Amino acid sequence: MEVHGLGIGASRQKFFYVPGAHTDGIFAIIGEETGFIGASLVIFLFAVLIYRGFRASLNAPDEFGGLLAIGITCWIGFQAIINIGGITRSIPLTGIPLPLMSYGSSALMSVMAALGILLSISRHEPSNAAPTLPLQRGRRR
Repeated sequence: MEVHGLGIGASRQKFFYVPGAHTDGIFAIIGEETGFIGASLVIFLFAVLIYRGFRASLNAPDEFGGLLAIGITCWIGFQAIINIGGITRSIPLTGIPLPLMSYGSSALMSVMAALGILLSISRHEPSNAAPTLPLQRGRRR
């Protein structure tokens, strides 16, 4: 794998070599076109998404929100790990799409809805609440 890759759109492997290059094999094409830097950036962004999801689950205002956030985070994280592991031949290729990148409307819609729920949970964290002023009794202005 080259450090900088071949350039966007210059991939040769997507023609008859990688099965499902626009669907489940998209990480191989990203790695070929953008190189080690682009593939590392994709993995880093998934790691940031997983970290933020776990942080949202720890800071959720109630137990249900925390469990829902951890479930969504694990779902998206495991999907990414299984897809990237299958593309790199670390585990068998199973046909699980790469979240937010693979072509397919139903998988994309379900992941986007789950991320919307995760954002809603993280929005209602106690640390994100607006500061309240203490009540001033007996003083009128």
